Amino acid sequence: MAPASDPRDAYLRYGPALVRKAERLLRNPDDAVDLVHGLFVDLIARPESNVELPYLYRAVTNRCLNLIRDRRGRARLLEREQPALVPSSRLGDQARVIGLDLLGKLGDVLDEGHLEVLVCRYLDEMTQDEIALHLGLSRKTIGKRLARAHEAIHELAVTQGAGGAA
Repeated sequence: MAPASDPRDAYLRYGPALVRKAERLLRNPDDAVDLVHGLFVDLIARPESNVELPYLYRAVTNRCLNLIRDRRGRARLLEREQPALVPSSRLGDQARVIGLDLLGKLGDVLDEGHLEVLVCRYLDEMTQDEIALHLGLSRKTIGKRLARAHEAIHELAVTQGAGGAA
């Protein structure tokens, strides 16, 4: 088969086959389409690039393998970081696990001041006195913000429990 004259022609001729190849490797049709589109965007930016089918197959294979490696690397990094999201035993039995997902949800219902106190308390493992000193607030204000944050956590748990039961 003769090579396509430019990347646009190559996309029209080989795009569907390249997407199928990427789908087999990635097991995700959306990622496969994104990957192939990314390849052709790069090729269009460099019109002198090789657009023969063997080159395109190798390029798709390499991009798929890189994406798989990147995902594995991110998963390992997240696993390694997860212990940092769990409060240590020094915070006691009443301490809740405050993870990034929960902080994101709390961002919708709490202001920056409350979220900053939560991060200091559960991710940085500061005492209330340390937080007060760090933020330049009274210890009583820190206690009130933590209490309000715990109420918001409880409300989220109740609404998610009700949403899951429906």
